[in-house]
Amino acid sequence: MIKINLLPYREKEKKENLAQQIFIAAGSFIVLILLLVWIQVWMNSSISNLESDVKAAEITLVNLDKKIGDLEKFKKNKKELEQKLGVIATLEENRLAPVKALDNLALLVPKDIWLVKITQKDDRIVIEGTGRDNIVVADFMKEIEKFDPIKSVDLISSKKTEIAGVTLQQFNFSCILKKGF
Repeated sequence: MIKINLLPYREKEKKENLAQQIFIAAGSFIVLILLLVWIQVWMNSSISNLESDVKAAEITLVNLDKKIGDLEKFKKNKKELEQKLGVIATLEENRLAPVKALDNLALLVPKDIWLVKITQKDDRIVIEGTGRDNIVVADFMKEIEKFDPIKSVDLISSKKTEIAGVTLQQFNFSCILKKGF
């Protein structure tokens, strides 16, 4: 006997299959939308974190620029101070040099020589004075040439003069100083 099924089971199967496919498509679409929303939220969060990091870095950069400016100012002030201290140290070292040189020069002056004037300009010293005679003046000139700070001595003038009825020799020397004195 032949059975005929008059119920539309294939159509029912097709409808169930179609409903299942619609459910899968709708579920996939919803999952895709949720995934896209999550990615958008994550990206916005990452962007906002990066922007806050950039702002913090810019604030740090501004602070560091201020410190660098202060450091450069400090270095400049330090350099100026070191230069000033160097000048002071040089002056301190050399402050007694002229006094010692004049003291040593005074020791060279014999009893028959009277110094009238000593002037210094740059590396030259001009010595003016009066002596008993030419021999004493010449000996004094030789002693000055042996003096350590003096490089050379030149006689500018020598002439006889009379002071209080005594004939004396008036002289004028030009001395060149060695470097460093």
